[in-house]
Amino acid sequence: MRRVCLTLPTHRACTGTIAVVAEEAAYGAREFGVEVHLLILDSSAPADLAAHRAAVAALPPAPGVVVHHLDEDRQRAFLREVLTAAGLAGADRLLDLLLPSAVSYGACTDRAFLLAEALGCASVHRRDSDSRYQLLDGEPVFPIHHELTALGRRAADLAGTVVRSRLDPGCADRTVVLAGASFIGELSVDVAEIRALDPEVYREVVGLSVPDGYPEIWRRNLIDEAFRGAGTTPFTTDLTTLTLVSPTRVDMCNVALGREVYGRVPLPPATDTIGTDYFLLHLVRHARLPGVLHNRHIVNYHTDERRSDEGFLAYQLRFAKYLLATAHLDTVYAGLAAAGDTLLDAAGRVRPAAVAALVRDSTRIDPADSETRLDVLERGYRSLGGRYTAAADLFAGRRARLIAEARADMADFALLVDAWGALTAHAKGTAVNRPPGSRPSLVAP
Repeated sequence: MRRVCLTLPTHRACTGTIAVVAEEAAYGAREFGVEVHLLILDSSAPADLAAHRAAVAALPPAPGVVVHHLDEDRQRAFLREVLTAAGLAGADRLLDLLLPSAVSYGACTDRAFLLAEALGCASVHRRDSDSRYQLLDGEPVFPIHHELTALGRRAADLAGTVVRSRLDPGCADRTVVLAGASFIGELSVDVAEIRALDPEVYREVVGLSVPDGYPEIWRRNLIDEAFRGAGTTPFTTDLTTLTLVSPTRVDMCNVALGREVYGRVPLPPATDTIGTDYFLLHLVRHARLPGVLHNRHIVNYHTDERRSDEGFLAYQLRFAKYLLATAHLDTVYAGLAAAGDTLLDAAGRVRPAAVAALVRDSTRIDPADSETRLDVLERGYRSLGGRYTAAADLFAGRRARLIAEARADMADFALLVDAWGALTAHAKGTAVNRPPGSRPSLVAP
């Protein structure tokens, strides 16, 4: 039976989300005859962790659904076992990258990828704790419907089942490795207040996320559309497109990837940096691997924690680090675009060495670009006043450190890409939920 991994990484209270994602898992198993492994990766504080355990215990049994709820101790035990089996040099450093003490959107998903390998899954379907499903006639609209329909199939065989196809015929024999949609509701990044306070500062700051080289009219459109997802129009009927999916049309709370991709290349493990977990979406597009874009958009909302003064500063730091990371990532994405089909080997698989080389090259970019980005950010935030002044002070006090971290994050990513093949190979068959400190069984699972 085909196995798939529906994963919910979280570091905040989300008992309601656990319940509805479990409903999606049951839907997938029931409608598609697959075994769905619901994988909750929990980095929450003790009180929230306890509430999550109670929520998981209260889930009704569902045929074909296996639930795994792993706190950080159990995640660490799993990773140590994989690293030990792989026998890689610098295992402690790799463990720190995969399970850092700070928030890392890429690392939490990388852990899901490795655990999915251990579970024998063919795909990973990611959801987020600060999102919920749309309803149609009172019933939730589950993205997993299109994900399970599309992933793993030859693109040419799928063409007649989608509403429209915009795929280059030269890619028709390739496997569909991506299915995704976006969100409706609040902006995915906390910049709406900036736009309300000063539209010009908004254009300057958000403009830092747009790669150089676009004509001005395109640039303005990209800035206007940034972080808005699919807007606010609710779901009424399905629209599916077979295509090379644009990363700007997909949100990481609403995406599924085949192991043909994540089994070859991980996500950047940068900490306190939003946006870096979109890397594989760029790789899939530039390698000309087919995907399905659908419109079962998830509803995004902002938690109360993000609205607090402390949460505000933490999030603005993650946004600043994202803008610095893009200076490096845009270089990598340009290299991926230039490489095109050569990113694939003779069997049509992504070549990790080609990706690692481009990532390493990005560590050599001129730091002057990062200096300029921080100048724009600090100047704009100071002009906004209020708590944005505190954010500008935070950036100024950490200027050199932030620039150095952006470069080091890319070097760490290259290191993880190099190790990834060994990690995925040794993850297979490793026990997923072994208690910390217990000894591995001598009998293969």
